Amino acid sequence: MTNTPTAAPVSPAGAADPSRWLRVHHPRASAAARLVCFPHAGGTANAFTALSAALPEDVELLAVQYPGRQDRRGEPCAQDLSELASGVAQALAGYDDRPLFLLGHSMGALVAFETARLLEERGTVARLFVSAARPPAQDWQEPDLSLVGDEELTAGLRRLGGIPEPLLADPEIAAEILRLLRADHRALLRHRCAPDTRVAAPVTVLLASADPKNSLEQMADWARHTAGGHEVAALSGGHFSLLERPGESAPPLTRRIREDLARPAAAAASAAPDAEPLADLVRELMMEGLAGRTPRLSTDLTALEAAAGEVMAPEAFAYVSGTAGSGATGRANRTAFDRRQLLPRMLRGTRRTDTSVTLFGQRLPVPVLLAPLAAQQVAHPEGESATARAAAATGVPMVVSTFASRTLEEVAGAAGDHPRWFQLYLPSDRAVGESLVRRAEASGYGAIVVTVDATHLGFRPAELDSGYSPFLRGTGIANFTGDPAFRAGLPADADATQAVLRWAQISTDPTLTWEDLAWLRGLTRLPLLVKGVLHPDDARLALEHGADGVVVSTHGGRQLDGGVSSLDALPAVRAAVGPDVPVLMDSGVRTGSDVVKALALGADAVLYGRPYVYGLGLDGQRGVEHVLRCLLTDLGLALALTGCASLADVGPHLLANGDRP
Repeated sequence: MTNTPTAAPVSPAGAADPSRWLRVHHPRASAAARLVCFPHAGGTANAFTALSAALPEDVELLAVQYPGRQDRRGEPCAQDLSELASGVAQALAGYDDRPLFLLGHSMGALVAFETARLLEERGTVARLFVSAARPPAQDWQEPDLSLVGDEELTAGLRRLGGIPEPLLADPEIAAEILRLLRADHRALLRHRCAPDTRVAAPVTVLLASADPKNSLEQMADWARHTAGGHEVAALSGGHFSLLERPGESAPPLTRRIREDLARPAAAAASAAPDAEPLADLVRELMMEGLAGRTPRLSTDLTALEAAAGEVMAPEAFAYVSGTAGSGATGRANRTAFDRRQLLPRMLRGTRRTDTSVTLFGQRLPVPVLLAPLAAQQVAHPEGESATARAAAATGVPMVVSTFASRTLEEVAGAAGDHPRWFQLYLPSDRAVGESLVRRAEASGYGAIVVTVDATHLGFRPAELDSGYSPFLRGTGIANFTGDPAFRAGLPADADATQAVLRWAQISTDPTLTWEDLAWLRGLTRLPLLVKGVLHPDDARLALEHGADGVVVSTHGGRQLDGGVSSLDALPAVRAAVGPDVPVLMDSGVRTGSDVVKALALGADAVLYGRPYVYGLGLDGQRGVEHVLRCLLTDLGLALALTGCASLADVGPHLLANGDRP
């Protein structure tokens, strides 16, 4: 497309003529990984010259050169994208000495996706990066450029950016650009991909904030095309931000590549005979430190709130962090943990600890589930979808809120086969309540957690002072607006305001009694837990009316100001229901030691809340993964240091002051 000289072709020993397909702008013989980059429609290998220069010395960029352009102008352009993918896959046959990462921009993302599928037949692609590209099974809604005149097409290129004006002003160069663009678009329009087509590699979507062709909603379906997890990384700028802002594009690419390279090394280290399995994360971070790299987020889980307050919108942070009234209950939740002290035991041979727990016949890897925090899109655009992927990646089951900003079906899709439960606020419209339960059953949720302590909204000054409710702005009501029973109660021409008003009318029911729990029990065979129990008599009543378990909870201190803490209420509830009924607790849990204290006082597991949402606000899916890895590492070490080889070893004897308040 330009007169810039192309980089020298490369030809490693044993490769099937890679010199036709691959260009190295900046050779790096000692690089730890290679990033193979696929250009957009009409693009050439030179599109990635600046990005190659911006990458660090440990990443070498291989730029793909499609036929029909520059030094390959004598060859016909490809008729379809699979032809391009086959050529690149064959050219990469000799590049198996280092991990391969693939990056495709716009149309190049589809070529990279198809190439990854071919490469995975003989090996594994470490990660697929896709930029400015809708998912492969989606209709890209691209016009037939053979029907678009030169002037109109050139004007469209100017609006989209990415091509310097002097090139478009040169008639000869402009004609060549349009020739290549039309040829590549013909191949793009012929491309077909089934909705269930997947690669094994994880996928990172690079989404520019001002891209006129792509939106976050359109990117969501990339999750359907990978078995390895999916995330979105934000870039500033427009459709060609990846290429026009290499100084901004290189850091997220490099960070993710290095993280992926570090994980196999950490896994190998933990498998060594003299390794300490509990210290994987500790070892990984220390090794990173030797290379001069520190974690993006603090490993002090109690410091995340302040950090999130610096980056989240003030009203969103107030919504997530706020508590009822003076905040007394919220403070009491933390004080209760601080008041208890663990009593370490020595020389117990706890090289490995078993953190698994069985609840309702299902073996869970850890005694921690993500609490059902509502409207997570206020913290990050991907909201609960990012959280679900992080939960699956770290082995932590997720409890999804009725008031989620993604539908329960969308969250189930993001979670894949990973265990999840559904939290239910029972609406006053019972038809909507039944519909929610049926949808949860159909979407593979393993339990229903009905919340009973929020039939009236608590008095929350932080929210009231800012006059902010995400729900009244349409965030957190996706499970209603997407529900057929809810929509049946709206006029056919209802707008968003009418939907919000109906949600406000029926979303909760202040008239609930224990008899309504019995009705719910008769509605489903899924395990049923009652969340929000603090009094032992209420725990007994929950069981009498059909509950299979209870969650001791103060709603994170967001409901009743001056109430008892969850941890202080826990022993009496456990005594009331006996040893065999599952009892969970939440509110105030921050660290692995906190989890051990809760288990020692009678909990089978805990629900973990605000810290993971702070991680979500700070760094999306990666932030949630970081928080959970820190928590689980801390939990494993806390068990080992108290002499516990498994959760069966945990009891009141671990507390220096027993179960006294």
